[in-house]
This record gives sequence, C-alpha cells and structure tokens, in this order.
Amino acid sequence: MWDVAEELKAMLVFAEHRYYGESLPFGNNSFKDSRYLNYLTSEQALADFAVLIKYLKRTIPGAKNQPVIALGGSYGGMLAAWFRMKYPHMVVGALAASAPIWHFGNLVPCGVFMKIVTEDFRKSGPNCSETIHDSWGAITRLARTGSGLHWLSEALHLCTPLRNSQDVQHLKGWISETWINLAMVDYPYESNFLQPLPAWPIKVVCKYLNNPSLSDAQLLQNIFQALNIYYNYSGQARCLNISETTTSNLGTQGWSYQACTEMVMPFCTNGIDDMFEPRSWNFREYSDDCFKQWGVRPRPAWITTVYGGRNISSHSNIVFSNGELDPWSGGGVTKDITDTLVAITIPEGAHHLDLRARNAFDPTTVLLARSLEVRHMKQWIRDFYASQRKKH
Repeated sequence: MWDVAEELKAMLVFAEHRYYGESLPFGNNSFKDSRYLNYLTSEQALADFAVLIKYLKRTIPGAKNQPVIALGGSYGGMLAAWFRMKYPHMVVGALAASAPIWHFGNLVPCGVFMKIVTEDFRKSGPNCSETIHDSWGAITRLARTGSGLHWLSEALHLCTPLRNSQDVQHLKGWISETWINLAMVDYPYESNFLQPLPAWPIKVVCKYLNNPSLSDAQLLQNIFQALNIYYNYSGQARCLNISETTTSNLGTQGWSYQACTEMVMPFCTNGIDDMFEPRSWNFREYSDDCFKQWGVRPRPAWITTVYGGRNISSHSNIVFSNGELDPWSGGGVTKDITDTLVAITIPEGAHHLDLRARNAFDPTTVLLARSLEVRHMKQWIRDFYASQRKKH
C-alpha cells in the first residue's frame, strides 16, 4: 500500500473498525453484554467507512473530486470487496487480498481449509504432514499413562501443567492452531505478523518432523522443537502458554462475537485428506457455544443473503488476490468471474503476501501480482476521470 500510494500520488487512510482497537462505542462497557454489541456487524462497519469517506472529501483540501479505492486483506479484504458491492458510488474499485468471501454456508466444502494447511506441510519436508498426523495418537496414548500428563507438560515446556482430558483436548486445539498460523504466515523472509518467525517457517519446522516412526515420547520431543520455532524463535520464552497463539492484539474478542453472529465459517477435518484428527462441522454445538459465551445465536445464512454468495457477477472493479499457500484461499475467489471481477493467484504466496511491503526475497510471482493489481487500479482511476469529464 505504501509503495502503491506513492506511485499513484494517493493518500492512505486506515479506518479502525468499530469495537476494535480504541473505537469502542460504549467505552469499557462495549463487551459487557450483547445489548452493547448490536452495532458490531460488517454492514455497520461498511456504513462507517462510507460516512468517513464523505467526511474526508468534505474536509481535506483537494480530496473532493478524487477517486477512492478500497484495499484490505483477510477480513479487511472481505470488507473491501463488500464495500465496492454495497457502495459502488463511493469507491471506484477494490483490492480484496486473501478474502474468503465464499467460506460460508455450503459454498465451499468445510474441509478445504485444513486440506491446504496439510498440503503446505506436505510440500515443505519429507514425512512432515505424516509426523503431525501421527502425533495426535501419540498425545492420546501418553496422556492415558499414569505420569503421562506430567511428562507431556514437562516435555512441551507448558506454563500451566495439564490436569485432565479436557486440558489434553485444549492442548491439541492449541497445537492445531499453531500449524494453521504457520501456514498463514509462511512468508519467504523473516516476519513478525503473528510471532517473530524465520523465513519459510514451515520448512524450518519440518526439519524436526521428518520421522513418523519414532516412539511416542521421541515424536513429542520433536513436536516441542517444532512448536518452539513458532513460540520462541527470539529465544525469550521461558515456557509455552497454551492459552494464546499470537503475540499481537488482533482483536480476538470482537471477532469471536462476529463469528457467533454473522461470520459463521464451517470447518471440518477427516484425518484422511488432512493431517488433523477427524472433526465434523456441528452447527448445533457451535450455536450452543456461542449462546453460552455471548447469549446470541449465529445466523449461518445471513452473509450469503446480504452479500450475494457466489452470485456477484453484477458487480464490477474488484480484484481478488490469493496465495496458493494460504489456507483461506479455499474460500476465496480464485477464477475470473467477469472482465472486471478478476482473480489473481500467487503460487508462492501465503496470507495477503501481496499487501506486505516490498522485500528483496519476494518471489517473482508476487511482484507480478502487484504490478497487475496496480494496472487495474490505474484503469479504474482513468475511467473515473473520464466520466467526470463527460459530466462537465
């Protein structure tokens, strides 16, 4: 964005989503009660952006008759695409990077995400995904032995010891989420988006996971070494905390509420096409969890109702970019829909790699993607000025 803004002589505006960061509509009470959370919806966020754009055009000298482009990655990418759909008179186009706008309802199979995560590990080292696949059984078997929980807590250097089978499930969930995060940030250079990490972190992790035929205890000692790359690359951590997987504050509270209302994304695993323990998508259980946590019930069909699902060909000027390494690409738009609803695929790209700053280690594929994106933006801008001239 920084590079592109300079090239296009543009102003960059970062709008904070309500309920995230400091934008708390009800101050400290904002998360107290679902009554205060009624305004935490994607539609409301888009409306905020529309009002903000009008305000900026009115108050910033020279901005009045200028085109606006929406940019975003991940959930922000979904918002960018939806903004162009809902407010086409406000923005001339949108770049939606790694935006899984189809990961809803039954638009894509619920197993597609974990399949891509597995594929990343399979490609990054011999026996890597098989070793992870076998680690779940090893954890279960060790946890059943007399001193197993104590041994696991020590071997994995956990900050809080495991006490019961519920803790063991929690541990497995935490390890799974670590592999998922690694797949998202498998960048070609050192980065610290979720945690400080080496270049191509999955390759580094897989060096420890190349032999599935070890004893359970040895296998888990290797799993610890692999987890340690993610949690302790900087060498600062004294123990591993299984209640968090990211260092930065990414607004998990707000997202958890949104996931329990309109952002209902089905996930499942079968242990055959992926390296995880089989787990089916159980909407009833999901709904009950949400009710317990927030006192709300999810609306699984709402997003496709309000944003059109796959039926979006009447819109225009949206570039959808996806990296093939990014598990979210499974719910993204990866084929052109029309001449102006365009898909760009980045074979060596992880989660919104194209939005990140230029780097000497960028693969050629991402350089190509960026130049294509800019070409589209320039076209939108030209079209905007041409239509302005016609009006006058």
